[in-house]
Amino acid sequence: MLRFFRKPLLVIGIAGWFFTFNSAPAIAGLVGSKPASESLNIKREEDIAKIQRALESKQLQEKLKAYGLTKEEIESKLSELSDEQIHILAKASDRVLAGGDAIGTAIGILIIAILLVILLKLLNKEIIIR
Repeated sequence: MLRFFRKPLLVIGIAGWFFTFNSAPAIAGLVGSKPASESLNIKREEDIAKIQRALESKQLQEKLKAYGLTKEEIESKLSELSDEQIHILAKASDRVLAGGDAIGTAIGILIIAILLVILLKLLNKEIIIR
């Protein structure tokens, strides 16, 4: 068998046949394209939705009221902003939404305290506060 592969021209021919005809078929197809303006509109709508979610937080509403802005004024100012300004504001809104609110933190601390008291009661330990 090894004797058969000692002829370089035959080996190159077999290797060429092997790589040319035994390769896996490629699966390809045409993908439709979207107009650039449509993708920009979708991006703008997503950014405005992010901003609206951030505006619904109580902390931000209180701050905006402190500055004397009403909800209608905010809506009108949002409609006047350019796409780039809307995108920058949406990025800033992500930071506001990432913080969460104090009510969730307070509820979490209260649940942990209740679980700690139940655990101490199950272990027959008493909590003495002086």
